[in-house]
Amino acid sequence: MEKGTFYITTPIYYPSDKLHIGHTYCTVATDTIARYKRMCGYDVMFLTGTDEHGQKIEEKAKAAGVTPQEFVDNIVTGKGGIKDLWKLMNISNDRFIRTTDDYHVKAVQRIFKKMYDNGDIYKGAYKGMYCTPCESFWTESQLVDGKCPDCGREVHYAEEEAYFFRLSKYAKPVQELLESGEFLEPASRVNEMINNFIKPGLEDLCVSRTSFNWGIPVDFDPGHVVYVWVDALFNYCTAMGFMNDKYDDYDKYWPADVHIVGKEIVRFHSIIWPAMLMSMGMPLPKKVYGHGWLVIDGGKMSKSKGNVVDPYMLADMFGVDALRFFLLRTFPFGSDGNFSNELLISTINTDLANDLGNLVSRTTAMAVKYFGGTLPCEREYDALDDELVSMAKALREKYAFQMDKFQLHLALDEIFKVIQRANKYIDETAPWVLAKDEAKKARLATVLYNLLETLRICLTLLAPFIPDSCAKAFEQIGADAACTTWDSAEIFGVLPETVTVHKGETLFPRVDMAKALEELEKMNKPKGPVFPPVEPNVTIDDFAKCDMRVCKVLSCEAVKKSDKLLKFMLDDGSGTPRQILSGIHKFYEPEQLVGKTVVAILNLPNRKMMGQDSCGMLLSAVHEENGKEQLHLLMLDDSIPAGFRLC
Repeated sequence: MEKGTFYITTPIYYPSDKLHIGHTYCTVATDTIARYKRMCGYDVMFLTGTDEHGQKIEEKAKAAGVTPQEFVDNIVTGKGGIKDLWKLMNISNDRFIRTTDDYHVKAVQRIFKKMYDNGDIYKGAYKGMYCTPCESFWTESQLVDGKCPDCGREVHYAEEEAYFFRLSKYAKPVQELLESGEFLEPASRVNEMINNFIKPGLEDLCVSRTSFNWGIPVDFDPGHVVYVWVDALFNYCTAMGFMNDKYDDYDKYWPADVHIVGKEIVRFHSIIWPAMLMSMGMPLPKKVYGHGWLVIDGGKMSKSKGNVVDPYMLADMFGVDALRFFLLRTFPFGSDGNFSNELLISTINTDLANDLGNLVSRTTAMAVKYFGGTLPCEREYDALDDELVSMAKALREKYAFQMDKFQLHLALDEIFKVIQRANKYIDETAPWVLAKDEAKKARLATVLYNLLETLRICLTLLAPFIPDSCAKAFEQIGADAACTTWDSAEIFGVLPETVTVHKGETLFPRVDMAKALEELEKMNKPKGPVFPPVEPNVTIDDFAKCDMRVCKVLSCEAVKKSDKLLKFMLDDGSGTPRQILSGIHKFYEPEQLVGKTVVAILNLPNRKMMGQDSCGMLLSAVHEENGKEQLHLLMLDDSIPAGFRLC
């Protein structure tokens, strides 16, 4: 029976690079909650997506030699990209938003203008310390050891004309919202927000930029682009059709029931987001839940730190459901968790292989061995049955209590208490002994039925966590769709008395720890060559002797009778074209290089090559791959003028 709507979101992820296991953790958790609510009878809307604008994307695209749109398209929709990852991880999102979507762009422009018209956005100038990776301005007092308080990286002074949102105006109502105790969880995050950000004094928020172009234009003031917060945060509303005609779900689903976010962006969702909604006169989301980080050796996973874990690799090696289960079984959802491959393998072996997988395998194998797969209808009950049956009947209520609090690991705890009790029940009842006595057949059938019913209830409640594995297990224990509903999970005795089971494939094979760790180590080794350490045998004076200049390629052609040489005519800033010959023809065709910006050493003695003067040397990067030499001509940003010296 439908219980109403339930709108749940992940953050929209920043596609500056491929996503790692930390992003997967957040999305799998959100997916599990969404699946649970659907099972309970709610009309669920589950949104995820990508936050695709900003200076960092613009800079990365330029470095890659592509447009910003091409850059984000590759990461979001390209092979092995974000959408592929969510498909692999069996994420059941109902909608996926990209902030480059036309409907979102138009809606954000309208939202920005409305807040400007009501006086909550005004034009000014920003002077402060700026963190490019976080796209955040900070005051000196907010810096930690002179660095960004969010990511710990270097900041730089920035000054530019900008529009500001009157965040300070909403300090009091936002504080009251936080103090209500319902809006932000876990509770520990509330004091952090109030004491660290609101009480020191909320400053108005920069909401436009002029120093880069990759963003939504402020349509009434050319040169400004909408800065990240208005653009990113309103995705939760525009994806439902707010201020656009793409969708018409806003009135149905808004306000959101819960935003699931990482703790590093709780500030934006619990302070900035409600303030903007107050400015717009819109209902506030019911809850923001800030989960912890997955850390490695005590440090947060970060693409910039190079300590990320590839979910594709782990899912391929251990299976999607095993990875989903591990993420939610092992780490309390509101706290940080220390990730390790050893812990992953141990969890798979202990919980999935030994407890759950073994219970399914033993139960179905005994039913097939002793009754040909179909249980007889005769029953004989014993006091040994009472504890297991009582635990199975009480499981749904205990599970729901934890799931409704988003305590996913504790919900799994409740399930595995029952699974472990069922394995103990097998030892207590000894079906292999009962099978030897024809007079005990009814008792044996009762034991196996109790095990199958316990499994049915446990698997029904596990389905939001490991959906594919549960579907396979349901088939093995003879449970059809009518036996695996939310309502049926509270009743013991739903399976037919003469249920037929099938011994299927092992759901979760044990993992050889040593072998798996060795394989992971091989897979994680750098794919490129490992170079020896550099000896410090050159002084700064030696380096200064090399006159390295930026040059523009005016023309490039192959040298006749030579397979290797290309002849370059270069603009070196002197006003006279410079000729340089370079043996790189096997790596580049001459037409590829015309117009490129390169680097040359100009103060080398001229030398004859194939009877022609070469007045300098172009710089390249050279290495060996699979026994073959590889070369990449050093190319720079085309905005750097010819003649500039490298230093």
